[in-house]
Amino acid sequence: MYAILSSYLTIAKWRDFLILGKLRLSFSVVFSTGAGYLIGASQFEWRAFTSLMIGGLLITMAANAFNQIMEKDIDARMSRTQQRPLPTGRLGVPEAYLAAVVMTAVGLYYLLKVNALTASFGLISLILYVFAYTPLKAMTPFAVFVGAVPGAMPFMLGWVAATGRFGIEPGTLFALQFLWQFAHFWSIAWILHEDYKKVNYTLLPSARPDSKSSFQILMYAIASVVVSVLPAFHFTGRLHLTVFSTGIVLLLGLYFIWSAYRLHRKPSIYNARGVMRTSILYLTLIQVIFVMDKFLFQ
Repeated sequence: MYAILSSYLTIAKWRDFLILGKLRLSFSVVFSTGAGYLIGASQFEWRAFTSLMIGGLLITMAANAFNQIMEKDIDARMSRTQQRPLPTGRLGVPEAYLAAVVMTAVGLYYLLKVNALTASFGLISLILYVFAYTPLKAMTPFAVFVGAVPGAMPFMLGWVAATGRFGIEPGTLFALQFLWQFAHFWSIAWILHEDYKKVNYTLLPSARPDSKSSFQILMYAIASVVVSVLPAFHFTGRLHLTVFSTGIVLLLGLYFIWSAYRLHRKPSIYNARGVMRTSILYLTLIQVIFVMDKFLFQ
């Protein structure tokens, strides 16, 4: 018994559990949740905010863990993922399942401490990601649309956690992150196209890196930028932007669109990587600007 317990106290073992849950990626997801909370909150509450951050992080890590369990054999065949804990045998499937279940249970507990609606959306997000998006990836490019639903939840979830309700404001935040994901994810699928071919994944809209796929990336980049400036026109309830903040958001959006246009004009992995990096920068900065606008400019 001592030998079994001591094996779980090693730094390497805990590191593998963090890799299983994709800790760094999960933190970026929770960043969106925190931004949504700060935008929506009329009064900041440390306990609710802390519970939201812990619960959101654990639910995201649980979804990633379940995903890696289901794709263990597929990960072993792809260069990008073959060194993960499950394909290498550093973690066994039973202990990975146990970790995923514990993270789910504890994550939902903390989200319930915020409010029931937040916990419900968190659970829906996990279910869609694990039981819809993950299996669909092997069947159809439409999986990206399904996966964009749970992927768009974090920004919205923060507002719901702060207010306890759903409405036009969190709906706008959801739409923004939903549309943004297509340019972001398809640029990643473009970069990893050859690796995905090893496991028969066709995730680009035209099933290959070509002008049709790049055109879709450009259109969704434009759509996400349009939604990002809607709060300036007071179509979105309490969610609104000042003229100054709108100008910055629009400039960032034009840079995002330009990177997508460059990919469409000259399709290449290099330009796809540019879209991926620009998309991350764009979403992060506009979330920061939305928060700053509320606390500094209004």
